[in-house]
Amino acid sequence: MQGLAIIEEGIFKKIGQAADRLNIDAYVVGGYVRDHILGRPCKDIDIVCIGSGIELAEQVAREFELPDHAVSIFKNFGTAMLKVDDWDLEFVGARKESYQRDSRKPLVMEGTLEDDQNRRDFTINALAVQLNAASWGNLLDPFGGLADIEAKCIRTPLAPGITFSDDPLRMMRAIRFASQLGFDILPETFDALQKEKDRLSIISMERISDELNKIILCKKPSYGFLLLDACGILPIIFPEFMKLKGVDTEDGKGHKDNFYHTLQVLDNISVNTDDLFWRWAAILHDIAKPQTKRFVQGKGWTFHGHEEMGARQVPIIFKRLKLPLNEKMKLVQKLVRLHLRPIALSKEEITDSALRRLLFEAGDELEALMTLCRADITSKNGDKVKRYLRNFDTVEEKLKEVEASDSLRNFQPVITGEIIMHVFDLGPGKEIGQIKVIIREAILEGQIRNDLASGWDLLIHEGMRLGLKPSISLEEFLKL
Repeated sequence: MQGLAIIEEGIFKKIGQAADRLNIDAYVVGGYVRDHILGRPCKDIDIVCIGSGIELAEQVAREFELPDHAVSIFKNFGTAMLKVDDWDLEFVGARKESYQRDSRKPLVMEGTLEDDQNRRDFTINALAVQLNAASWGNLLDPFGGLADIEAKCIRTPLAPGITFSDDPLRMMRAIRFASQLGFDILPETFDALQKEKDRLSIISMERISDELNKIILCKKPSYGFLLLDACGILPIIFPEFMKLKGVDTEDGKGHKDNFYHTLQVLDNISVNTDDLFWRWAAILHDIAKPQTKRFVQGKGWTFHGHEEMGARQVPIIFKRLKLPLNEKMKLVQKLVRLHLRPIALSKEEITDSALRRLLFEAGDELEALMTLCRADITSKNGDKVKRYLRNFDTVEEKLKEVEASDSLRNFQPVITGEIIMHVFDLGPGKEIGQIKVIIREAILEGQIRNDLASGWDLLIHEGMRLGLKPSISLEEFLKL
């Protein structure tokens, strides 16, 4: 196919000129070609040449008058990387691969462009466009990738069973591309996913979670989860999530299927945020419902304490999935623990003390929490959803009012442990903690303001109740 128009022609012309100087053939391949055809932005360019990818990278750097150190060389892999403006270029010589059964790391040998295209995971990623002046713009499409893009389907270049067995991570990639692009997976390819799924055991959890995160970040992530479930991969990589599936019935009463409810919440929150860990909070917000499910006569199904148990499960799940155990995990944990609080407030008379406690406990994560809670309102009854959302509007307005007057988000009581020790001439001890809790609770209940003068009498009273004697008056303390 002649004359495929390539955007940013300038950078490709330079690469073609460098290849011509070295008298080697060079092609832009894979994701960039696919995304250009689809009209998707892409700043990662993979260049395959018939020869040394490292030499070509070095020559391209000279074409752009870049210093020698601009090229990152990986001799063990025969690859080189180069950044030009905001483009990330990777160069490699064409190669063919052979696999051993117990590893996804292939034995690599020099090969032809045909060999290189044969080793690609999917037909839509096996497209190549030639960059040399004599054949500029030629599209090489040996497996019908262009037709598959038009048909919106995922298909492997070679037999799918071999493709997935050789590198099982390609199974996760198949579902990720289907999710990102809104494509279907062809039946023969999907059958191979089902048959080869156990081969994922040789893939590190880090690589699996990386693909899972990309699925979660899709526009409609539920599609990817449904594909993972349908082919049998989800129980292998995320068994905790599978436990949400199904409905129990007793005395003619059932409960919602928490698997599909959670996917709806995930899609809902994805409309309003691209934050990966806000989306993880949606995935895990009801994760402990299977363990807390009880049927109570006259009341129906209950899930008491699922938010607290779920919060305790978050670090366990993150550790197994090799997700970060830092502040990102703590954010998810907090959102899971608090996700019922705003919903409860929307169903009852709202007190200022309840609002203060929510502001205090949510802190900087209040926006994330309220976004999650809005996403958690799912029902086939549209009027019911609208009513709950209107109640949420009221809660948010009142939260703003309390925050404006009390500044409680992430607040710390003005009366600190150091002040308490100074006032009563004490060293550290349990009495200090007891007084701090009483003062904090009084602030949250609105009994005192969060300032020294307002809390002084309570401080002295509680200290004396514990047998402590103040060594300084408020006036003397303020002069210090």
